Amino acid sequence: MNERASEFMPRARKDGLVVRELSDELLVYDRERNKAHCLNQRAALIWKHCDGLTSVSQMSALLHERTEAPVDEQVIWYALDQLAKDYLLEKRVKRPAEVGRLSRRELIQRIGVAASIPLVASVFAPTVFAAASCTQTCVLPATCSVPGCQGGCVSGICQPG
Repeated sequence: MNERASEFMPRARKDGLVVRELSDELLVYDRERNKAHCLNQRAALIWKHCDGLTSVSQMSALLHERTEAPVDEQVIWYALDQLAKDYLLEKRVKRPAEVGRLSRRELIQRIGVAASIPLVASVFAPTVFAAASCTQTCVLPATCSVPGCQGGCVSGICQPG
């Protein structure tokens, strides 16, 4: 398929994600990778419109409507690169040849304001097992039911195994 860059229509990944919308950001937890992502308003708007039906040029127009400022398509491509890097898109973004890649610094120089950049901040989150705390009270080692805490019962508290 020979799409022009502005007609590229990305699709957001939905499976294995827990999404929570806050007043000015979107939190996305990837259960498969145990990684949490915080999308600022611009990145969230772009990700929400990655529906396989909205083109990069349409996303640029939508962002322009919301922010009341012109939005360079490079801003959209920058966000798509971040979303793809964090596995939040179904497919890796294959940038068409006519669209050059800009660094964050080059993008800021081009558009002027760092706050205008769609940003995805990510952190690894522990698995449930790794986050379990051995604070359960016990009488005998056999009563410690928290996974990983079967090391014995010392002073009435389960110990790591």
